Amino acid sequence: MNKVVFSPARINIIAKNTFLEAVRQKFFGFLVVIALGIILSSQVFRDFNFGAPELKFIADFGFGAIVLFGSVLAIVATAQLFFSEIENKTAITILAKPIFRSEFIFGKFFGVSLLLLVFTGMMTIILAVLLFWRETAIMEGVDPDAFEAGRMVAYGDIFLYGIVQWLKFSILCGITMVVASFSNTNLYSVILSFVILLICHLQYLARDAWSQMEFVPVQIAVFLLAAVFPNFQMFNIGDQVALGESIPFDLTARIIGYALVYVVVFNLLAVFSFRKREI
Repeated sequence: MNKVVFSPARINIIAKNTFLEAVRQKFFGFLVVIALGIILSSQVFRDFNFGAPELKFIADFGFGAIVLFGSVLAIVATAQLFFSEIENKTAITILAKPIFRSEFIFGKFFGVSLLLLVFTGMMTIILAVLLFWRETAIMEGVDPDAFEAGRMVAYGDIFLYGIVQWLKFSILCGITMVVASFSNTNLYSVILSFVILLICHLQYLARDAWSQMEFVPVQIAVFLLAAVFPNFQMFNIGDQVALGESIPFDLTARIIGYALVYVVVFNLLAVFSFRKREI
């Protein structure tokens, strides 16, 4: 009898099916409509005509949309796609075949991560096109004196921002996968994942406030908090990009390495938890 071994090919099949299922969901279509709405809203900005500062306003508006809807998509899509397999009993059929539970988890993760990449890429391209269009209009008529040194928007950094946010969404996908691996309901997974998202955005405040305390138990608690929950403020480079500041290479490399570590850790935790779960 041939021994069944861990197979990237089976992970690839699960990831493709997960991605196709996610694209067909009405929720994803709803977010796509919102993205198209951002394109249509570009007509409104023509009425402002307040010069170069308008570009920062548009960039901040676009960055906020990417972060908000990307975070919602990462949590809701991960939980929904995971529990659809459990509730429809298809997980039993899949795992009855020579497929490891680790392959199931990794396949689901890569499928959702690909969905997040498509969504983030689409939103980033829309924002870049909108910024280029408005910058050209301002250069030619509204405020040409502000562009004597050339274009102000660093479009390479706009796409770098999109990549950084996709990495953050992938971590959030991994977090939701861990929660879903032991949760009994889709709703509980979504709510708890949003709570963790809030903690990840605010944990730096607790760390900065309590790290100065000399009480050892508090210092230990702060250390554990910073280690368990990723610091999502590290991915907040939107202000620098909107102001036209270049992002240092060492910062980019540090963010990528930081994200990859947490992605691997959370997926391994999800695998460990899911192996103990009865389906």
